[in-house]
Amino acid sequence: MPYQRETRFDPPSALMDLQDQPMRRIKYYPDEVEGWLVTGHAEARRILVDQRFASGERFRLSPTEMPHIFVSFSEQTPPGFFLLNDPPEHTRLRRKVTGVFTVRRLKQLEPRIADIVNERIAALRAAGAGADLITEFALPVPSLVICEMLGVPYGDRDEFQQGSADMLDLEVPVEKRNEAMGRMLQYIHRLIPAKRAEPGDDMLSDLVADPDISDEEAAGVGMMMLVAGHETTANMLGLGALALIEHPEQLVRLTSDPELWGTGVEELLRYLTVAHNGIMRIAKEDAEIEGKLIRAGEHITVALHAANRDPSQFDRPKELDLDRDPRGHLAFGHGLHQCIGQQLARIEMRIGLQRLFEEFPDLRVTVPYEDIPLRSDMAVYGVHSLPVAW
Repeated sequence: MPYQRETRFDPPSALMDLQDQPMRRIKYYPDEVEGWLVTGHAEARRILVDQRFASGERFRLSPTEMPHIFVSFSEQTPPGFFLLNDPPEHTRLRRKVTGVFTVRRLKQLEPRIADIVNERIAALRAAGAGADLITEFALPVPSLVICEMLGVPYGDRDEFQQGSADMLDLEVPVEKRNEAMGRMLQYIHRLIPAKRAEPGDDMLSDLVADPDISDEEAAGVGMMMLVAGHETTANMLGLGALALIEHPEQLVRLTSDPELWGTGVEELLRYLTVAHNGIMRIAKEDAEIEGKLIRAGEHITVALHAANRDPSQFDRPKELDLDRDPRGHLAFGHGLHQCIGQQLARIEMRIGLQRLFEEFPDLRVTVPYEDIPLRSDMAVYGVHSLPVAW
């Protein structure tokens, strides 16, 4: 699966050249075993919803020379890490946290998210005439939100943000990523005795108090929520801001008509699709999809960023276009494992980007675009830093 990009916002051109076959054979590393690559939107949805294709297996092969993140995670999947569980275990664990992400609960949380966004905008103002948008805004906003929801001290952010980055770094050996996962689990474990002694109104306290959840499972769920809860949205905020700066005509439409922000966020999610490492599955049995026979035991990689640029699903898919209906995009995956925090991410993006450009309508990048460091080396795409001024 090609992963080297030529531009900031587009998937690799070599990957897009493969869209003439929405499902095709590719070689998997390190043994050059044949598996499957899915780039078509309809085919991706079918694979991700079909329980004949498993998440809860040991992934030994990678679609790129860099070991896939599923290879790292599945090597020592901790209890509670339900991203790599199949039903019924996946169902049991996911239900323990579903209530936190209901529309009603998140609607109640919106004023607090707005407060956090406004606090970070004030911090940007205090920084002077410019700052790194990633470190001062894009990363703190979702980190503060998930810390409050989970019950994790934000003062520990250096520890868990570095641990998350090490887990998702595709250029380090699998052993190093596993060490980072172990550190993150130990960090959550250290919080558990305090949650048991003095429970708070937070997700980790609820998990610890649940008699059907072990401490190991509580730590695994908590670690997964902490990593996913800030990494993906932080990169969407940073890369989304950059995309709007580079598409001023689209930005003008958003700032002149605030009602468009909901659709605008969906189009940014489709257009950017930061989960660029792909979603992997293993066939539990022989299965035929669109006339292709997938054999039991074969690896399949669903390239979400390619599927979201499928011209059979989206007209002019290479363009960022607020006039399109982007519903049905796969930025959050699909099926049983669709991102449980997707509504939270949407709220954070809508409030965060809207307030950012309301407050700084002349936001601009202060380095040459070619000097912006891209996160091609990470499981979640984005930019490592984004120097801006206003």
